[in-house]
Amino acid sequence: MNTADQYVKAIYLLQQMEDEPAATGALANMLDVSPASANEMIGKLEQRGLAEHEKYKGVQLTDQGIVRARDALRTYCIIERFLANVLDVEEFRAEARELESVIDDTVAERLDTIIDRHPECPDCFDPETDACRYLEVESERPAD
Repeated sequence: MNTADQYVKAIYLLQQMEDEPAATGALANMLDVSPASANEMIGKLEQRGLAEHEKYKGVQLTDQGIVRARDALRTYCIIERFLANVLDVEEFRAEARELESVIDDTVAERLDTIIDRHPECPDCFDPETDACRYLEVESERPAD
């Protein structure tokens, strides 16, 4: 199940990669949902003042949506780095995606004290690799 935070995070990353509004199809692909589901959530995000959608041009986040997306991305990075670098979970990306919707701010803050997060977070997140640049596992793990 994809939450509003996962959607705003995905829209934010698509906007960063393409430097333009996020296409609905690209958003649906990134979140592995149908275009209809993506459109439905985009409508909800618009109602909440988090996004603006223009037909055939895509969706972009409002200032409020950008703040929420960056917070969601920061939480995702914390979870990802904790799983990979502290717990040494091999499938840390899949686990982080599962956990991001259930980890609240208090838990994220406590995990953050363990991982020694870089001050530039979430700007350290690379959407192309779907990972923080500071993950210590990338060069240590064999490619699948």
